[in-house]
Amino acid sequence: MCKKKIVISAAVFAVLAIIILCLLTRLVSPKYSEHLVEGSMTSQYYSEDREHDLIIIGDCEVYANISPMILWEQYGITAYVRGNSQQLIWQSYYILSETLKYEIPKAVVLSVGSMRYSEPVKEEYNRLAIDLMRWSEDKIGIIRASMGEDESFASYLFPIIRYHSRITELTSEDFRYFFSTKRNTFNGFLMEKDTVPYSGFPRETLRDPDFAESNYIWLDKICALCNENSIRLILFKAPRIYPVWFDEYDAQISEYAAERGLEYYNFDRLRDEIGIDYSQDTYDGGMHLNVCGAEKLSGYFGRILAESGLPDRRGDDVVLTLYNEKLEKYINARESDNNRR
Repeated sequence: MCKKKIVISAAVFAVLAIIILCLLTRLVSPKYSEHLVEGSMTSQYYSEDREHDLIIIGDCEVYANISPMILWEQYGITAYVRGNSQQLIWQSYYILSETLKYEIPKAVVLSVGSMRYSEPVKEEYNRLAIDLMRWSEDKIGIIRASMGEDESFASYLFPIIRYHSRITELTSEDFRYFFSTKRNTFNGFLMEKDTVPYSGFPRETLRDPDFAESNYIWLDKICALCNENSIRLILFKAPRIYPVWFDEYDAQISEYAAERGLEYYNFDRLRDEIGIDYSQDTYDGGMHLNVCGAEKLSGYFGRILAESGLPDRRGDDVVLTLYNEKLEKYINARESDNNRR
């Protein structure tokens, strides 16, 4: 009997220890709700009604520049952006792979801007994309592909290893969003309403014109995923003054797309036709579009997508009700005095 009590006590202690560890981990981990809100974007997808005809994958060139609500309002296209800050091409592969376990869209738009980078930029960007991703083989893969030399798999498995020092830096945000994370996007689009006109950037020179072979391998894997699931893959480059998308980059993606029969749209070359005005349509001087610029680009791109086959779902009463509710919240946020939702 004594041995049985000891075993039960040990089990209870172990369970309590695990619960306390989980609570401490949640307390010290960033909440990504009022600061560094980009870190919440991966997880927001999981609460979506996942019946999107279009999934948009990539870095800030998609989540800051393509508004799914405008695609819906003008063309009845159901879309979601699965993007993160500095999302690298291998991260896009794993994000897409995970997405296809939840739904199979008719088309995928992939931002190719990240083809410039063949190595992780810094841990902070990795964390924004990965921390709140659900555990799966895709999360294990994205961690292993993204870790820098000074990072460990254990710190992703047990975030308290990485964030324990925050115990002395806690703010009201950590307590306010202990049990939940604030929703900061509209179907993955992060709305920015500030206007900071273009005033010039440092001159940028092309050091290495060729994309890394490893990046092409990941791009091939993305193509294979889409082919296996009969998904139309569309390569996308957002209009952006800085960093420069050199002609040499454009030529490589154009050649890659032509060889594989893919669509490639470089909207950097269509700024005037779209109506982008960098004195009004950017919130950071020309690196990203604000909501006004994003709506211009989305309207232009949406027409291309609609005319080339993506369906108009406004005839479906269930979808119409759901998306009109989303659109109303989007319009209210756009017209409010607050910069972000």
